[in-house]
Amino acid sequence: MKEKQTRKRLDAQTKEYILKSVLEDGAKVSDLAFKFEIGSSTIHKWIKNYRESKNQDVTRYFTSSEVDKLQAAFDKKLRDLEEENEILKKAMHIFAKNPE
Repeated sequence: MKEKQTRKRLDAQTKEYILKSVLEDGAKVSDLAFKFEIGSSTIHKWIKNYRESKNQDVTRYFTSSEVDKLQAAFDKKLRDLEEENEILKKAMHIFAKNPE
């Protein structure tokens, strides 16, 4: 009679170790799957879920007042850079006319 296989449950710490090994240290999924006696597809699912959750954390929405403040700051920075660029152009012409 065949023995019924049960799914192997790994704790969060082991799962985190496996993810870190693959993503940061470059370990092979197949090697880790063999070592921990789990399917490589399971590790691939963990990696996919981790990357998706990481991307969701990065998404941020701004209120209209925050957008206005950011736009004002960008406009000021643009004006400052344009002014600096004009000053440098004038200085370049002065130094080009009077080579020493």
